Amino acid sequence: MATTTRLPDPVRSFLAAIALGGGGLAVGTILVVITQFAALSAGIELTPLALVVMSLVLLQGIAFGGVAVAYSRYRGLGRSYFGVSVPSLRDIVAVVLGYVTALVAAFVGAFLVSTFGVQAGSNQVTEIAAQDPEVLLLLVPASFLLIGPGEELLFRGVVQNRIRESFGPVPGIALASAIFAAIHYVALTGGAGGRLVTIGILFFPSVVFGTAYELTDNIAVPALIHGAYNATLFSLAYLVFKFAEMNPGEVPTGLLF
Repeated sequence: MATTTRLPDPVRSFLAAIALGGGGLAVGTILVVITQFAALSAGIELTPLALVVMSLVLLQGIAFGGVAVAYSRYRGLGRSYFGVSVPSLRDIVAVVLGYVTALVAAFVGAFLVSTFGVQAGSNQVTEIAAQDPEVLLLLVPASFLLIGPGEELLFRGVVQNRIRESFGPVPGIALASAIFAAIHYVALTGGAGGRLVTIGILFFPSVVFGTAYELTDNIAVPALIHGAYNATLFSLAYLVFKFAEMNPGEVPTGLLF
């Protein structure tokens, strides 16, 4: 009888984490494509605002949240696995420090890229905002209600925790951050080199989110940091679109998650 070779636990853990992160993205993408096709078939023209709302609900809300919940139920894990609780005073301090650190990390990375004249990728939200800048205002509250909670629940609560089980906290943060940043490749525009540069920048704010989660064991903390981080960049992008004479491609949206 042939014997089956079982992969080492660390390898299985890492592959499972990649599958979970990629699975959330795949499920969300499929839902978005099906919904768009259904709308077109029914003769419904989706506005930029409708496209954004649909993507937020289907991707960050249903897909990311659904995969995280399905995974926890499959393994018989309770709410405590994610660390869901009302932020304490210590958690609030961590949110403020994490928010500032994440923004500084992102802007330092962007400054270095600009200084060395390296071409970076841009977020696809630029193309939508070019048609309707008001969409960016919707994304400010959505950063706290859907983007931050949905992405952190999956990539910190599931992916980082899964890696941590076999590798420990520091590799868990680093590997989960790398996976999280890499997942955004499909959301960027430009050449492969430019996209990889942007992913490299995004890795560092992602490490901040992961570190905050590890230190507080409360998923609400990185969700709030992530939400505030994105909300700030969406607000800045809106001001640039409305009041500065810049081409859409010049608006710094590549730092968005």
